[in-house]
Amino acid sequence: MKTLFLAGMLAASLCSPVFAADKPAENTKTEVPELTSFVTKHKGKFNGKTVSYTATVSNMHLTNKEGDVTGDAVTTAYVAESDESRPVTFVFNGGPGSSSVWLHMGIFGPKYVEVPSDAQDAGNAPYKILHNPLSPLDKTDLVFIDPIGTGFSQLAGEGTAKDFWSIAADAESVSAVVKQWIAKNNRWNSPKFIAGESYGTTRAAAMLPYLNDRKSPLRINGLILISQALDYAGSTPEADNMISFVTYLPTMAATAWYHGKIDKNSISLEKLVEDAKAFATDEYLPALFKGSALPATEFDKIAAKLAYFTGLNETLIKRGNLRVDATRQRKLLLADQGIALGRSDSRYTIDEIDDLDITPKYDASSTGVSGAYNAALRHYLMNDLKVTWDRDYLVSNRDVGRNWVYYRDSGREPHTVNTSADLAEGMRVNPSMKVMLASGYYDYATPLFDGDYTFGRYGIDNSRVIKHNYEAGHMMYLHKPDMEKLAKDISAFYDDMKGNR
Repeated sequence: MKTLFLAGMLAASLCSPVFAADKPAENTKTEVPELTSFVTKHKGKFNGKTVSYTATVSNMHLTNKEGDVTGDAVTTAYVAESDESRPVTFVFNGGPGSSSVWLHMGIFGPKYVEVPSDAQDAGNAPYKILHNPLSPLDKTDLVFIDPIGTGFSQLAGEGTAKDFWSIAADAESVSAVVKQWIAKNNRWNSPKFIAGESYGTTRAAAMLPYLNDRKSPLRINGLILISQALDYAGSTPEADNMISFVTYLPTMAATAWYHGKIDKNSISLEKLVEDAKAFATDEYLPALFKGSALPATEFDKIAAKLAYFTGLNETLIKRGNLRVDATRQRKLLLADQGIALGRSDSRYTIDEIDDLDITPKYDASSTGVSGAYNAALRHYLMNDLKVTWDRDYLVSNRDVGRNWVYYRDSGREPHTVNTSADLAEGMRVNPSMKVMLASGYYDYATPLFDGDYTFGRYGIDNSRVIKHNYEAGHMMYLHKPDMEKLAKDISAFYDDMKGNR
């Protein structure tokens, strides 16, 4: 049976390719690294406040129920000179198979790598690695987590793919990292936050029952979900996934507007997106539901409006039976120029070799900035944080994707990934927890309208959800004005949470 399951595996990957699960990695025992810490002292001004802090890059051993070491997890922590009442935020990216480099060197860390704000390729080294005055270090300590198989973190001892590379195993292991770090650093009474991006939001929701369990209950004060991916039905553009045609339409309209296929003088971006949402919900979805029973006059009417919102030829839309695939729009919108658009951020463009292909070969936004982020973090770790490990730092790990099984031993027929219920239940058992949701207009990995679709069901308490949209894509902080706006919104979120401590 064809399902959305395997396609959903691609929905929230940021920069690492994710594949259907291959044969699990062989069960071969690996070396258990020694426990090591690299500690340096620093001072910086963040959001107008001078902060003295200690940076610590260290590893910890993860064990199975028998006490055998299975993984060696590495964290990079920035802790200010303060008491334990200061908040601590645990930060990670997604993939699955992505390290935390993007949030680390893009918005949260004390330094960031400067890339062009106008969606141009970042070029070649040397890159500018600058002090980040927008880091929330004035409000919270920061702990960047690289899940097993990413960054410096690796399988160890008796560990295999099965121990870490599934939704449940990943959520349980990263929760174990959080609890172990808290115990080691005596931070049980600190306000605790989680900031995740892309699959990191899937993980953040899935972690809640493991954190607030019976053995050692730990409550999270707030979640910062950047480019959320909780229900993959809304972020998987597939021919048989009717919902995706609806959730992607506002992003497609925004992209057509950005690239001049919709007259910018005739309508604002915000108004266009709201109009696209209304059309998608009130007219397009019912038309798709009717299918072949849709009257010809309605068919023509919907086709004309789709041509406007997508920037594509009306005849082409009719030939596609009103089903405009978001991935194909990225290739077709500027086909007359031989240009393909980025997936993580459709502001980016790339001149691909095959102009007759119907889907892009590359993600222009990923190829445009990945080299800069990798070089910047590696330079920063060695020169500023004095990390001298000879192990490699994996920005993204293909092996994680190859061996990833979303639902292992579930006994269920394959289905789309969905951790929305974990968030809904987590908010009910913790009535003080709040959520910040950040979405980019030009994000084809996790479209912003999918946030409305997901958070409008499953019993999520929207009175405790704060939503923000940004004029960039998946990593909205690549756009300097949005980097500043996101930092301001994050700071306001911490301030708002003070009343719940």
